[in-house]
Amino acid sequence: MITSEREKRVVLAHGGGGQLTDELLAGTVFPRLGNETLNELLDSGIVDTSAGRLALTIDGYVVQPLQFPGGDIGRLAVSGTVNDLAVCGAEAKGLALALIMEEGLERVLLAEIMESVRATADEAGVKVITGDTKVVGRGQADGLYITTAGIGVVPADRRMHPDQVKPGDVLILNGPIADHGLTVMLAREMPEVKSVLRSDVAPLNSLIVGVLGKGGDAGVVFMRDPTRGGLAGLAADLAKRTGYRVVLEEDAIPVRPETRHAAEMLGLDPLEVANEGKVVMVVRAAQAGAVLAALRRHPLGADARVIGRVEEARDGICEIRTIIGGRRVLQKPYGEQLPRIC
Repeated sequence: MITSEREKRVVLAHGGGGQLTDELLAGTVFPRLGNETLNELLDSGIVDTSAGRLALTIDGYVVQPLQFPGGDIGRLAVSGTVNDLAVCGAEAKGLALALIMEEGLERVLLAEIMESVRATADEAGVKVITGDTKVVGRGQADGLYITTAGIGVVPADRRMHPDQVKPGDVLILNGPIADHGLTVMLAREMPEVKSVLRSDVAPLNSLIVGVLGKGGDAGVVFMRDPTRGGLAGLAADLAKRTGYRVVLEEDAIPVRPETRHAAEMLGLDPLEVANEGKVVMVVRAAQAGAVLAALRRHPLGADARVIGRVEEARDGICEIRTIIGGRRVLQKPYGEQLPRIC
């Protein structure tokens, strides 16, 4: 019996947030560490305590290059952690920041990234309250890796979970997709190409608070940010977890012309490219108009729109209805189109 390399060793695609990531976690991590909170596979773990409902999230950032049009690894780390709390309905209360620096990292560059961390934390209204630093030898860390953890509080009357989703709900997206992944890809692999593309990386907590307020759910039953695996991965995962059919409308999904051009040039599908400033909300149809209006009042939601719906069919399939009226099945990406973009 021939054993593939990915069955013997970790390969780069295992980190892509797609089917191979799921396979690695299911085969190696969850049999040993699984519990009722971890197995929920939400963007944050939520724990009930005597002081209230606490949310905790953590993420590592290994993006290359460290700086790219529209952001850098510092802005990415703060935004990603704040967003993972916000999509679970939590208000961020503090961040932890761990730096793994490679010997030879320029101090000027490090200072610029720390300034970006400070500015993004201020934008999000949260503070870095603890951290750690390590230095490794040359060639061992691509300059700088960052790990951030965040803690937040979830209002008692709010529950964002896939088990709240039901037929008739609609999917709302706050703006154009695929800007981040393609910006980083061009900056790393084709630096000579001049493009107006910029990453969408941003903290989304003020946008989400504008919809939800300080309590309740405003008709929003579930949220997720389409990072690794992109919109396709998110929608396919939602269909699988709920057991309902999820249908997206291709002509409703916003993609900037320059982003579409870059994707075509690189042979990539914008639906599978990571975003860092986007959120998909699953909303009761009766409240969709109010949610759209609230999103559009915020600069990060000005182009919000309904992009799909949840249907009654209990087959766990995600479909996209194409511009010409046909349908095709969307699946979670197998590995990773664009490595090292977050």
